[in-house]
Amino acid sequence: MVATLRLATWNTWWRNGDLEARTPAIAATLRSVAPDVVGLQELCGREPDQIAWLRDELGYFVAAAPGGEDDRFSVVNAVVSRWPITDSGWAFLDVGTAPKHRTVVWAEIETPVGPWDVFTTHLSHGFDQSALRCRQLDEIARLIAERREAAPDRLLPPALVGDLNAVPDSDEIRRLTGRSAGAVPGLVFSDAWELFGTGSGATYSASNPYVNDSAWPERRLDYVLISWPRRRPHGNPVQAERFAMTAIDGVVPSDHWGVVVDVAVSGA
Repeated sequence: MVATLRLATWNTWWRNGDLEARTPAIAATLRSVAPDVVGLQELCGREPDQIAWLRDELGYFVAAAPGGEDDRFSVVNAVVSRWPITDSGWAFLDVGTAPKHRTVVWAEIETPVGPWDVFTTHLSHGFDQSALRCRQLDEIARLIAERREAAPDRLLPPALVGDLNAVPDSDEIRRLTGRSAGAVPGLVFSDAWELFGTGSGATYSASNPYVNDSAWPERRLDYVLISWPRRRPHGNPVQAERFAMTAIDGVVPSDHWGVVVDVAVSGA
């Protein structure tokens, strides 16, 4: 039996920058980190079709949530897995009066230790949109709770990963981690970086050459969250690191650093 599963999140920056140069760097980074499951945000759904690229060129199983019909919002979130995906779904999130484009996607993954529900999302980014992000995360929490209640005996607890565009002490993250009342009684999340990361864990950082003149750099916006209650030690994070911080052939792959976490699935 495997002792850990490797779960990651990464915002790959859509078509921005020199995507043609960044694409091999993205591929090399994923191969190096070797996640079992990764939530990817800001993929291209067309021109180019990065979902097909992930399947055909990198050999992953993929569950994706399309962006909006307007090309400005053709930004795709996806759960990507080395193991088969047996079920999946997605939903638009509350974006107020804006065109619908923010989504959550989930996948049921057939791991060596049984099914695992992994959710990924990319929340609204405005500095002043904390209340909107709270509503978005409330919608996601209710969806996770529904999936959990439908299969209460699973070994692995549902996980949520993504670019939440919120810092750890924000209202929206506090609602997830049990520091204030959440949307669903009895459902909270362990923030893997808080438990096992070193340092601030900033994933949007002035040390990234693509982050130029940002009003608020050095922010931890990207998260790997494991739901609780869970059948410990199964699902407990045991290690957390950032990745994609090294240039590949002189190319930094994205404007965000990724986060990768090892999750326990046995007492070993």
